Order: sequence, then C-alpha cells, then structure tokens
Amino acid sequence: MILCSSSPTRAKLLKRAGVKFIQKSCSFDEESIVSEDPYEFVSVASLGKFKACIECFKNEDIVAADTVVTGSKEILRKAKSREDAKNILLKQSGREIRIVTSMWVKYNGRIFSRLDETVYEFEEFDQKDLEKYLDSGEWQGKAGACMVEGFCKKYIKNVKGYESTAMGLCVEELLKIIGVENVN
Repeated sequence: MILCSSSPTRAKLLKRAGVKFIQKSCSFDEESIVSEDPYEFVSVASLGKFKACIECFKNEDIVAADTVVTGSKEILRKAKSREDAKNILLKQSGREIRIVTSMWVKYNGRIFSRLDETVYEFEEFDQKDLEKYLDSGEWQGKAGACMVEGFCKKYIKNVKGYESTAMGLCVEELLKIIGVENVN
C-alpha cells in the first residue's frame, strides 16, 4: 500500500498497526480550497490528494488523508509561525475541539472513503508548559498545532473517538477496509 502523505505521524500509525506500506506523496495545493466549513474543507482536501495520487500511482493500493482541528466551527490550520501556533493553541485551551480526518482508500480496485472525528475537551493549558512546547517546535506541521499524543495529552479532560483519528489517520477503520485484524 502507498501512504500518500509525508506525515511521519501517519507513517508511525501504520507501522504500529503492522500495515506494510511505502510512503510517497503527490502535490496538491490545499491553499486553493475555498471553504470555511471544516468538514467540507477536510473532505475536499483529502479527495484532492487522493485524486493526485491515483494519477501518480495508477495500479497501486493507496491511502490518502487530511486532518483539521476545529473549535467553534473555525478551522484551526497548521501554524505558520510560533506566534500563530500560540494563538491557535490558546483557542483550544480550556475548550472542546473536534479533530476531523477524512480518508480515501483504493484497495484491490475498490474505492472507500471515511470521515471520522474525535472530540477532546481540554483543561486550561499551563502557560509555562505552553511556552516550552512552542519553543520545542513540535507543533510544526500539525493541524491546529495540536499533539494529542504529546503536549495536549496531559490536558485531556474528556475524549470521544479514536486517538488515531486525531493523529491524522483512523487506523482502526483502515484495518477494517483492508481486512486486517489489529494484533496490537
């Protein structure tokens, strides 16, 4: 299977699940999407990536995905700077957010799509801890600058959904699609 993504987190999820894959990506311009609705945006972005990958890897099994973080129906995109990351994270501190992942899969000649979300309610972030996280740069390349498996983990008050969805690829549902039992 080809993972059409440069995301190290998505690759880590597939490795952990025991899925054999090669990581390659094709170009798709997410910035060209004109939508303020997070569900529409993530669906259009993942479909665009999938179509680009179908063209690049015509006869291969493919998985393509996109993820957004939303709070109060606002799309919290990848931060472009440290200050941007801080502002985005402050919008999540002490609030409920939704992390939405749209996935498209071509497997054995059949096409599947899914839209999954995980809802988190966070405690207020400690300001010194937030500054340390911002200084680390780990937020770079993360939707909403959010790392539920890292910085944000200790602030989770409630969660509904799969952590893998929040990390960028709902592995539990992918395994069902490709007919693999998760041994972990």
